[in-house]
Amino acid sequence: MMTLRLGYVPLIDAAPLIVAQELGFAAEEGLAFDLVRLGAWAQARDMLGAGLIDAAQMLVPMPVGQALGLGPALPAMDLVMFLSHGGQAVAVNRDLERRLRGAGHDFAFNDARAAGEAVRAAVTGRLRVGVPFPLSTQSELVRHWLSACGLAAGELDLVTVPPPMMADAMARGDVDAFCVGEPWASVAVERGVAALLLPGTAIWAAPPEKGLVLLRDFAEARTSETGALMRAVWRAGRWLDDPDHRCTAAEILSRPAYLNLPPELAERGLTGRMTISGNGELRDTPGFLAFNAGGASFPWKSLAALFAHRIAARHGLDPQTAASRAMARFRTDLYRQHLRPAGAPLPGASQRVEGALPQDRSVAAERGGMILRADAFFDGFTFDPASAN
Repeated sequence: MMTLRLGYVPLIDAAPLIVAQELGFAAEEGLAFDLVRLGAWAQARDMLGAGLIDAAQMLVPMPVGQALGLGPALPAMDLVMFLSHGGQAVAVNRDLERRLRGAGHDFAFNDARAAGEAVRAAVTGRLRVGVPFPLSTQSELVRHWLSACGLAAGELDLVTVPPPMMADAMARGDVDAFCVGEPWASVAVERGVAALLLPGTAIWAAPPEKGLVLLRDFAEARTSETGALMRAVWRAGRWLDDPDHRCTAAEILSRPAYLNLPPELAERGLTGRMTISGNGELRDTPGFLAFNAGGASFPWKSLAALFAHRIAARHGLDPQTAASRAMARFRTDLYRQHLRPAGAPLPGASQRVEGALPQDRSVAAERGGMILRADAFFDGFTFDPASAN
């Protein structure tokens, strides 16, 4: 039995790594996972770069940023598969909640345009929004959403806060709002310091959230272990996507060794049945979090290009060069090589027009067909890497 040391940050979307170990998917591949709980995303990057862990759960834009030369000089890191889509929520503090409700906002939890325009009208001065890392899907969601709703970039401050500390930051008054992965948005609601305004999926129907990231040297030199790791995690994600399994998953994730919280809090993000305020208001959010369903684990190179274009624009980098470098880090070749034997559905292409699917769609695959998740942005934005410049 080969032991691999994997880093994760305590979030619901670490479930594929945890479930793979706990339910034997790793053992079926001849692996044991030594799961290392980390406190912040920079720690995941730095420990992987130093070889202290073999693979890491990581925010999807992080290897893109590394490809663009942002951050410390570390060995090349590749994203071999997505671990999750969605699972984030936008929350506001109690003062902003009162102002929004006083102005008539209904907290419907499904209308990004209405919520964004209500926030813009309610905010005086700069809006401070907590995100877990500068290079994060949460950062991109917040920027896209508020810009499309008329909030100028100069009116927005993004504040980096590790996910487990997000409720503390709001309680201290460090942020007016935040976007974070579950369960930490729900923890803030339970503590009485926040109300949930939107799920990330109301802004972008299928926001890629976390990836499985390895050093390139490891992935290419240790192909047997890489393939076994990917298959174990993929099978765990397939198990997690069965709604009947999510209560069991909540019990596993909530254990002291992992998230160390009541199972009911873990269950919210897994089921999409969210308590949005201290008044106990409930909102059902279908598709709030996906692991494999709808091709969610396939690392589209067009998503690398999309993130690269946006990050490059903010750092004065050439977007086409940035996209080319980033696309090389999303290893669709390794996904096909290692998951084909497991029966994973494989799309015929490795890039597409992002944001072009308002509904789930059946498409051709290597063997037969497959369903792709709807991925539309609330404002109709699309991104075609073939024509972007």
